[in-house]
Amino acid sequence: MKLIITSHIVTFLYAMRKLIPYVGLALSGFFFLNAHTPQTNRFAAPDSLVINGKALTRHVQTLASDAFEGRRPFTAGEEKTIQYLKTEFSKLGLQPGNGKSYFQDVPMVNIASKPAGPMVLKGKNGSLSLTSLDDFVATTPHVQSQVKVDNSEVIFVGYGIVAPEYGWNDYAGLDVKGKTVVVMVNDPGLVDSTLFKGTNMTYYGRWTYKYEEAARQGAAGVLIVHESRAASYGWAVVRGSFAKSKLYLQTADNNQSRAKVEGWLTQDSAKKLFQLAGVSPELFREAGKKGFKPVKLGITASLTINTETKKSVSHNVMALLPGTDRKNEYVIYTAHWDHLGKGEPVKGDSIFNGAVDNATGTASLLELAEAFTKGKKPSRSLVFLAVTAEEQGLLGSEYYATHPVFPLTKTVATINIDALHPLGRTKDVVIVGKGQSELDEYIEAVAKKQGRYTRAELNPSGGSYYRSDHFNFAKVGVPSLYISTGIDSREHGEKWGKSQLEAYNLNHYHAPSDEYSASWDLSGVIEDLNLLFAVGNRLSNETSYPNWKTGSEFKAIREKSLGRK
Repeated sequence: MKLIITSHIVTFLYAMRKLIPYVGLALSGFFFLNAHTPQTNRFAAPDSLVINGKALTRHVQTLASDAFEGRRPFTAGEEKTIQYLKTEFSKLGLQPGNGKSYFQDVPMVNIASKPAGPMVLKGKNGSLSLTSLDDFVATTPHVQSQVKVDNSEVIFVGYGIVAPEYGWNDYAGLDVKGKTVVVMVNDPGLVDSTLFKGTNMTYYGRWTYKYEEAARQGAAGVLIVHESRAASYGWAVVRGSFAKSKLYLQTADNNQSRAKVEGWLTQDSAKKLFQLAGVSPELFREAGKKGFKPVKLGITASLTINTETKKSVSHNVMALLPGTDRKNEYVIYTAHWDHLGKGEPVKGDSIFNGAVDNATGTASLLELAEAFTKGKKPSRSLVFLAVTAEEQGLLGSEYYATHPVFPLTKTVATINIDALHPLGRTKDVVIVGKGQSELDEYIEAVAKKQGRYTRAELNPSGGSYYRSDHFNFAKVGVPSLYISTGIDSREHGEKWGKSQLEAYNLNHYHAPSDEYSASWDLSGVIEDLNLLFAVGNRLSNETSYPNWKTGSEFKAIREKSLGRK
């Protein structure tokens, strides 16, 4: 039998919400989400929901407007963004999250790297000149005016991974000090499902790990071979990122412990390198087999990079809703406020507005904060943390995780919001990194009440769990939840939903065309926010702590931090 909601019942439920905030809201949200009656406006949500999205559009439009200049740290766009967030948090009556301030200073250095000429590869069969941006990209994290690699020996080290738990060491018995290593993106599980976690990328597959491991091995340069499927994005994304300056956290040694040169090669350039070296491109496949040995290519690389550097301070923005009887325990909602700023013009547009990525997440953070201020105060404290420089390598969340304002052992969980797509309501909820923690069950319980089901991300080989800010909390042991937009559209079906996300990734991800549109259907975003509200509400009122599941690489870290064996 179909359930029909009359306007009188909705009015009654709305009144009950004001009298009994959480009971009334949960019931009314349940009834609405299971109703099958047509809506007169499919873009709107009824007032009976905890979060109705009334302010969501306004926040997204403001944050993604040209006036905010793409929200890049160290620009006027940053100042506008963080002041906007401070003002909105203050209006809600939330306390400054960092003592007397809503801001946490994040010391960073801006490095504008420019290759002085081509990268020159030489071998016994001749030489090859590669052009910056078209054939390769390269930057230096070193805080100095110029770096050089001169006739640096080039070694192909497969995936560039040292993973004892998987019995894998691409650097075994190899000395790469002062040399340039060429590595593949992703991990061997992509081509052999019996290795690592199969097609579920591990952190060993991320580009950040490749740079970190090469530095630990003492390499002077590290170049990652790009391949769209393995990376889960095209060369245009890599090129666009390296075409402008990059940000790094400030360190005592001015990043001298990192490789001098960090970059990527196009797949075609890597093939030309192999051809020059007289080796078979079959090495790409051989690298994914156990027992692979690094190959000295008999090639040297030379490259000079000139830089302009500027040290400054960016800011995380945080607001606090103190709890009642368990106020010294914390649930943190996170979203990154930054995007890419201005860059190479595309069809005459040089502002990377970042409407979906991540004005939606930042606006959602404000909506969630408002929802919690209207109801009964939670037992545990809630922190709303808008972090900087996610697009530069998760820098703001890394800084918070290593300089926490609230004790990590008392941080119950983090809930991250990044790039919610305005595609309408869906039957599914995508849990990124499904199987990592008990937070999966929290999502599943609420999704079931919404008449929805949960699923893992469609492209686990893309390593999404390691590509947003919750990951830095996971690295220090805090159970971390991240959901993304479902594809099983209630109105158009699964095939349509999948095609819409693919079209976004192909045409709008990290492009100036990621702009707000009046045609957006935010009803699905609103439904997801109500789900995340319910999860946070439960976490902030119960007495237990969620745990990592057996098999998660983060479980031992949490157990150790809590003093458990």
